[in-house]
Amino acid sequence: QVQLVESGGGLVQVGGSLRLSCAASGRSFSSYTMGWFRQAPGKEREFVATISWSGGRTYYADSVKGRFTISRDNAKNTVYLQMNSLKSEDTAVYYCAAETSAWVTSRLSDYDYWGRGTQVTVSS
Repeated sequence: QVQLVESGGGLVQVGGSLRLSCAASGRSFSSYTMGWFRQAPGKEREFVATISWSGGRTYYADSVKGRFTISRDNAKNTVYLQMNSLKSEDTAVYYCAAETSAWVTSRLSDYDYWGRGTQVTVSS
């Protein structure tokens, strides 16, 4: 069983930055692909970014490419999402997720464990 706890969300102005963290329990974190997803009010949950177990491969949604950076620290069982140049359309609940088969994937259905999310609100 893997437990994921997100933190770092909050209220920020357009153009600002936030850094989200996701702390994971369990000994196998370093073997998992980790992903960030988000869900805005009235919309479906969507892919934001993913990172391979080693950190050597990362992929981003087109909407955040060049503004967001995903990273991980396997020694701390933590994955991060640095968000810069935030826009109002980035407002959402952000979730981290773990994929235990080591597939680097953007599909929600491929992820096995999910956190409860952290709210990010970008005001203009």
